[in-house]
Amino acid sequence: MWEHLKGAGHAAPAIAGEALILFYSEGDEEVVECLDAISGKGKWRLGYHAKSTARYGAGPGPKSNPAIRDGRVFTLGAGGALHAIDIETGKVLWVHQLGERYRLLPTFFGQGGTPLPIERSLIVSLGTEDGKSLVAFDPATGAEQWSAKHEWGASYASPVPAKFHGRECIAAFQGGMVEEPTGGLLLVDAADGRVLSAAPHRARMFASVSVSSPVVFGNRVFLSEAYTEGGVCFDIGEDFQARTAWRAPRFDTYLMTAVLAEGCLFGFAGQHQQNAELVCVDAASGKELWRDDLGGVYQRGSLVKADGAFLCLGENGDMAWLELGRAGARVLSRAKLFHAPETWTAPVIDGGRVYICQNQPGDGGSKPRLLCYDLRAR
Repeated sequence: MWEHLKGAGHAAPAIAGEALILFYSEGDEEVVECLDAISGKGKWRLGYHAKSTARYGAGPGPKSNPAIRDGRVFTLGAGGALHAIDIETGKVLWVHQLGERYRLLPTFFGQGGTPLPIERSLIVSLGTEDGKSLVAFDPATGAEQWSAKHEWGASYASPVPAKFHGRECIAAFQGGMVEEPTGGLLLVDAADGRVLSAAPHRARMFASVSVSSPVVFGNRVFLSEAYTEGGVCFDIGEDFQARTAWRAPRFDTYLMTAVLAEGCLFGFAGQHQQNAELVCVDAASGKELWRDDLGGVYQRGSLVKADGAFLCLGENGDMAWLELGRAGARVLSRAKLFHAPETWTAPVIDGGRVYICQNQPGDGGSKPRLLCYDLRAR
């Protein structure tokens, strides 16, 4: 349907109504841009100076997605700039330079977890020297509401809302850049930030990051990392303590979060391109049901469940509709959209359209861009 050039970064677009928010960097600026989701025409653009704090590369630009709630756009830049922006006008409502406001713990690639707006709070995975692992801000004013005190710093997984035994909670997969790696599931009360439990799960090596967000189902939480430990499922008891239900060391998702469907967890597992496979495990027991490399095309791809099937995007620009179940995977249709590396951003589906981020220059001289395709013909 249309395409729109963008800068560097791996942030997915966020959509509310006909407003699409795109977040990227150009030169020494981070840019928040609002487009018409149907036509791709620009509505407003906000740019601000941003200093990269990445210590280990992974390219410039934001790693976290924009978030939208109640007419406000929230963005967290790689350097720690946290903005609240009016979605209609692009006016900045408030901004915190988190690196100046807090003594942030070191990170591999800058700040990366997507802010989580809930009913009365904006939850940010932070990690500070004085033990503020998660911080809640007032979405309207930016005032700090509470902090969850724990030594685990921010990872690249995003916190998610969860309800256990009638209690509103936040589940976060924490753990930053520390010489002796620590981290795991942090479960906090959404109202006051009280830490209810902390269950360790972290790779046994310094140069490791946790990227996959928690998957909550019933009174369970699934976590996965791709370096040494793989997947683990925790039961959350009535005392809110997390106890191991099962482990799946070979279900080691990396650049995507597993998808729950029909009593199974599906995801691309494997740290490296050459060993990545699509895997299915039974959500109740953790038993691996099958794995399939799909011909090696999609590598460390991503999955989105929609319209009774799964939309798969491979990390070099290959897209497919898949039928997934307990018995295996079947490719329903496929298309080569472009050939470019680092196509790690999950597709966004809205209003019969799919939005795809090309994050690196591609074959034929194509530049980083956002592409919109009409799915309704399917």
